[in-house]
Amino acid sequence: MASSGSGYDLSSSTFSPDGRIFQVEYAHKAVENAGTALGLRCSDGVVLAVEKPLITKMLVKETTGRRVHTVDEYAGVAITGFVSDGRQIVNRAREEASNYDETYGTKIPARTLANRLSAYVHYFTLHGALRPFGCSTLIAAYDPATKEHSLHMVEPSGVTYEYYGAAAGRGRQPARTEMEKLSINPKQVAAASSAGEGGEGELITCAEGVKQLAKIIYTLHDEAKDKPFELEMSWLCEGSGWKHVGVPKGVIAEATAWAKKEIEEAEGEESEEDDDEMEE
Repeated sequence: MASSGSGYDLSSSTFSPDGRIFQVEYAHKAVENAGTALGLRCSDGVVLAVEKPLITKMLVKETTGRRVHTVDEYAGVAITGFVSDGRQIVNRAREEASNYDETYGTKIPARTLANRLSAYVHYFTLHGALRPFGCSTLIAAYDPATKEHSLHMVEPSGVTYEYYGAAAGRGRQPARTEMEKLSINPKQVAAASSAGEGGEGELITCAEGVKQLAKIIYTLHDEAKDKPFELEMSWLCEGSGWKHVGVPKGVIAEATAWAKKEIEEAEGEESEEDDDEMEE
């Protein structure tokens, strides 16, 4: 079986002998080389966070290369990968939300928005004249009809899943490992609470979620190898009236300070343990 492109990567409409579509895999690789994007479904809302690399000190970071966007009153997205590709997905999401509102007179449900975006992204993997989007999209939305909030992710292949915690980009795998330790899955929290393992058995709140996402991103960031970055965060929660808005800068600053302090304390404890082992 072919283990490399060897002529089968010239078109996204061509399968390799072992059933792979290399153009789609290359698109996934583009996402893996980009900044980390995280989403967390909490008890009172959804939090999005993105690591936005700053390519130069002269960059006006507040208005350039945004990774978090509002697509409707109760829906927002976070993108990572090729920013230019992500803008097209954001524009499509806004069109879908607007068309749904005009047609049905109500806000687009999160699952419908995710499915329509995934169908749009998938279309670009079916034709040789097109190329897949080198971008992953996290969708946070609230449905006023059902009073439910949810988190979805659309991948470059066009597949979409609903998550309690989602990660994309460079630090995807270690970020997932860290998020699995948080109290975000109601079934696991209820099981742990009934077994006497999870204390009060409460789901994480958006306020705590902001801190935890900041900690994960700063833990994964290597100052020696990675470029400086700006932490972009947004949420939709009870406190915001379920509208998708940016997390206040003061809250982000507090979360950043808390995250750095936690990381320093953890590193200090590890160094003390190493010293004790050497003495023994």
